Amino acid sequence: MTGQGIKTQDWEAFRAEARRMLEAALDQMQTASDHPWQPVPEDIDARYAIDGMAHGAGAAVDQILSDVMPYHGGNTHPRFWGWVQGSGLPSDMIASVAAAAVNANMGGRDHGANYMERAVVDWTRARMGLPEGASGILVTGTSQATVIAFQAARLRVLSGLRKTGQGGVRLTAYAGEGVHNATLKAVELLGIGSDNLRKVPLVGGQIDCTALAEMVAADKAAGALPFLVVGTAGSVDLGLFDDLNTLADAAADLGLWLHVDGAFGAWTRIADEPYRSLSDGIGRADSIALDFHKWMYVGYDCGMALLRDEAEHRAAFAARPSYLEGAERGLAGGEPWFCDYGIDLSRGNRALKVWTALKTYGAAAFGEAITLNCQLAQVMGQQVEAEHRMALAAPVVSNVCVFTARADLPVQAQSDLNARIAQRLQESGEAVFSTTRVGDVVMLRAAITNHRSRVADVGAAIAAVAREADAG
Repeated sequence: MTGQGIKTQDWEAFRAEARRMLEAALDQMQTASDHPWQPVPEDIDARYAIDGMAHGAGAAVDQILSDVMPYHGGNTHPRFWGWVQGSGLPSDMIASVAAAAVNANMGGRDHGANYMERAVVDWTRARMGLPEGASGILVTGTSQATVIAFQAARLRVLSGLRKTGQGGVRLTAYAGEGVHNATLKAVELLGIGSDNLRKVPLVGGQIDCTALAEMVAADKAAGALPFLVVGTAGSVDLGLFDDLNTLADAAADLGLWLHVDGAFGAWTRIADEPYRSLSDGIGRADSIALDFHKWMYVGYDCGMALLRDEAEHRAAFAARPSYLEGAERGLAGGEPWFCDYGIDLSRGNRALKVWTALKTYGAAAFGEAITLNCQLAQVMGQQVEAEHRMALAAPVVSNVCVFTARADLPVQAQSDLNARIAQRLQESGEAVFSTTRVGDVVMLRAAITNHRSRVADVGAAIAAVAREADAG
C-alpha cells in the first residue's frame, strides 16, 4: 500500500491554526454590529472552486477568514430583522467544538448525547404545557417537524397506511389563510395534495371556527375524511396568533388532530405578559412544531416536533431491521432510539447547542430577551405612527412590525418605494427589513428575533427609512 490517507501529522501546528480560527470567530461575534451583510464578490465562485489538492489547515483558515466570514447572511447583526431569522449565540461556539470532537450520531444506541436530547425534549415539553410522557425529537426545523406531525395525524385515521398506502381515501386538512408554506409542502409531500388543504377564513386575524365546522361538514358530505387542523402561534406576515383554546375545543368537537405551527411564536410561553398569553392553549395541541434557531437564538439548524401521544409518534416511524436491533446491554442498548421517531437515521447532536445555551445563560434570560423583542416591535410601531407619512399595516401584536414608508402614495408607487428602501438599506448595511404583501401593497416587514437588538437600533433604522422615503 502507498500513502497515508487523511492524517494530521503535526498536531501542534494544527492547534495553532485552530486557535487562530477560534479567535477570529470570537472577534467577529463580539463585534457583530460591525459586520452587516454585504454583497458577495463577482468572482466568489472561482474563489470557492475545489482543486482537490492538499493545502493544509493554514491555507484553509486563511481563505475562511478572507472569503467566507465576510460574506455571511447578516443575521448576526443587531439590525437584522428580515424574514424570521435567529441571531446565533456565543455558546454555540462552545457546543460546536464539543460536538465536532465527539461526532455523535443521534439515531440511537446508548451514549450520553441521547440522554441530553431527552432532557432538552422534556424541558421543552414542560414549557409548552404538554403532559409528562409526551414525545419529541429535534429536527432541522419546523418544516421537517410539520411532516413528522402530519404523518402521525394521518396514521390516527388510517391505521394501515404505512403498509397499504392511502388506499384512495381523500383526506382533508384545514388551516387559516396565510398559514406558513411548511404546511402546504407537508400535505404535498405526504400525498394528501394541496387541493385538500382547506384555507379557513380569518376573523380578527384568527381562524373562524364556525366557518371551520361548516367546511368540515361539507367535505364529509362530499366523501372526504377530515383529519387535521393547523393553528398558528405567530403568523409569518403579521405575527398573529389563533385563539388556541377555542380552536382546541373546535378540534375536539370535530374529531380533528390539532397541530400548532409555533415556529417562533411558541416561545411566547416563556415571555412576560401580555405576550405569554398569546399562546395560551398551546398545551392542548396533539402536536407542536417549533424552532430553537429562531426565537431561542441558537445556531442553525435546530427545530423540534412535539407530540402529545408517544405511542402515536413512534408508530408513525419505528422500523428496526436486523442491523438496528437493540440489546439489553452494551452500545446497542438504551431506549428510546430517536430514529424511531422521525425521518433520519443519521442525526447530528442539535441538543448540545440548546443545552449549552440554557446552561450558560439560564432560562430566565431567554424569556427576558423574547419579551424585549416584542417591546422593540411595539417601539418600532410607535415610531412609524409618529412619522406622518408612514403607516402600519396592522397593530403590532408580538414581535412583527409591518408598515409602509409613504402611505400618501398610490398603491403601486408605495410598493415600488418600499421594495427599493429594503434593498438600499440592505446594501448600505444599515438595517435589514424584508418585504411582504398586505392587500395590494408591498410593505416593509421587521420580525425581531434578534437578541442583540436595542431601542437605538430601532430608532436608527426608522430614521434611515424616513431618509430613503424622502429620497424617493
